[in-house]
Amino acid sequence: MASESSPGVVTELDRLIHQRVRLGIMSALAVSDSLTFSDLKTALEITDGNLSVHARKLEDAGYIACTKSFDGRVPRTEFALTSDGRRALEDYLDRMEDVIRATRRS
Repeated sequence: MASESSPGVVTELDRLIHQRVRLGIMSALAVSDSLTFSDLKTALEITDGNLSVHARKLEDAGYIACTKSFDGRVPRTEFALTSDGRRALEDYLDRMEDVIRATRRS
């Protein structure tokens, strides 16, 4: 982990997570076992397309898992944070805390 006084702390943030919608997805999933597409869409107040694009990027990185099924005849998409995703989020939050501490000291 970077030192708190290191000027490179900000550049070490995970760029994949450091985006409003993706950070929102990761944060919501961190406090839930899983969430449906509709739950995430409502919680983040975003469109279907926006959620789909950002969720796919996180899924491709191995940060979230997507499970598709049917509830009767209705398609159901659920997302869950993977262990790699949880580690990446924890690392991201640690680095953000470093940035906050460094900023408050300056």
